[in-house]
Amino acid sequence: MRDDSEQGTVPHGGFVTACFLRVASTHFSTTLRAQNQPHTITLHLEFLRRTQAGPAHFTVKDVKLGRQTSVIHVSLTQDSREEVVGYLTHSNLHTEKGVSFPTGWSLHPPPYPVSIPSLNSGDDANWVEQKNMPFASFRKASQRVRFFFPRQGQQMRSLSDEWLCFRNGERFTNASLGYVADMWPQVVEAYKSDGDPYGVQLGKGVEGTDPAESKGWAKFWYPTLLLNLDVKKALPEEGVEWLFARCQAKRIENGRLDLEVVILDESGDVVALSHHVTLGLGAERNMAKRRQVEGKEGSKL
Repeated sequence: MRDDSEQGTVPHGGFVTACFLRVASTHFSTTLRAQNQPHTITLHLEFLRRTQAGPAHFTVKDVKLGRQTSVIHVSLTQDSREEVVGYLTHSNLHTEKGVSFPTGWSLHPPPYPVSIPSLNSGDDANWVEQKNMPFASFRKASQRVRFFFPRQGQQMRSLSDEWLCFRNGERFTNASLGYVADMWPQVVEAYKSDGDPYGVQLGKGVEGTDPAESKGWAKFWYPTLLLNLDVKKALPEEGVEWLFARCQAKRIENGRLDLEVVILDESGDVVALSHHVTLGLGAERNMAKRRQVEGKEGSKL
């Protein structure tokens, strides 16, 4: 696991999720190639213990091989610790058939309109790049993408809207949806701080400076307990440059919160849905040494 995807000393949960998607994709393109089910359509991960930068061992077990869908169990182990386990269901999004009806669903409140060609030039009327993400030195994974937030600020404290593209010019594929599903402003911090710490007005200083440090805001760690991903659409094999994501919490209480993430493409079509259960902890918990419990490594929390 690469250092540049760490969150403090713990690799970013979205990066770990993307690794699981890559493992499943490799398994279905090699060992299970005859199934002709190249696409992950659902993923469920349980983060049992915190991971660490360095080698990781993935173990794959075929749970159910079916004509329409197949299910595998994947576990991530480091230093003999089983740290993340998950179930992934595969199918073929190009050959799926069955009942289909328009539901009339849409995001509420609707996101601000966007002109994709205007994002790079900085001329979009409603969206602008936040070049100085808070706590970027702690949340290193956030340095891999460019974030574009509403000029007018987020419409509610409990949600965040964003347009994303990779900083190095790579394109989003289905394998990177796990990363996108866990890459957004932390909703809790809009409540903890005096104003929106991710607001573009706060990021207008010298590029590379951290507005959170100048405000004296404390660092927090938001470890994921579980993450679900429901993939609705196969992105082109060559990938897409831009994706939209909305993250919203319904209840934040006693240090635990839910997060719903909706990922759309440039046309506004739903690409994937994700749900998380997350904790809010002090950053020192992220960097604390592991405790020994009855001769074994303790949990991440």
